[in-house]
Amino acid sequence: MQKFETLRAVAAPYPNANVDTDRIIRIERCARTPREEMGRWAFEMERYDADGGERADFVFHRAPFRGAGILVAGENFGCGSSRENAVWAVAGMGVRCVIAPSFGEIFFGNCFQNGVLPIRLPADVVRVFHDKLAAATAETPERATLTVDLRAQRIETPWGETVSFTVEPLRREALLQGLDPIGVTLQHAAAIDAFQARQRVARPWVWQA
Repeated sequence: MQKFETLRAVAAPYPNANVDTDRIIRIERCARTPREEMGRWAFEMERYDADGGERADFVFHRAPFRGAGILVAGENFGCGSSRENAVWAVAGMGVRCVIAPSFGEIFFGNCFQNGVLPIRLPADVVRVFHDKLAAATAETPERATLTVDLRAQRIETPWGETVSFTVEPLRREALLQGLDPIGVTLQHAAAIDAFQARQRVARPWVWQA
């Protein structure tokens, strides 16, 4: 998993509330789309017209937000089903950080397992982000560029504000080191091997084939 330390990227304002995982990635895409192609179909129903062409009004199709690395979402983002594919789809678009007042809890947890940093901020702070970012234009992309520092747990904005956030320590450390849950477990491989060796002596019947 890719480490997350400091991210400086354009942030796309997407203030819609209660965006569920089916809206992020349709269930039929989950069944037959490889993970590496999931980003192509993220937000499909809003992103493309009936003929498959790009809809100009979708935020990621407007300058300066095309290719944004940060998504500033609305309340309860990622609610609905537990599909991990929703995080794969968001990450597949190039998004490494999602900022919102609240998240669907399973989506929130799945972000950490896939190298995406979800940040909860107060609703009034997120509204300011939405308003300020929406004012950016193709000629002023710097007005939509945020710096997210996970080690310091702060966001630096182009409008001169520094916003603090908190991440649960174990999850923060895993992201900083680029470790998914399996990687975290493997950090203790020596202790696991030693425990198993002791158990083979103390309870050999458990280990019989």
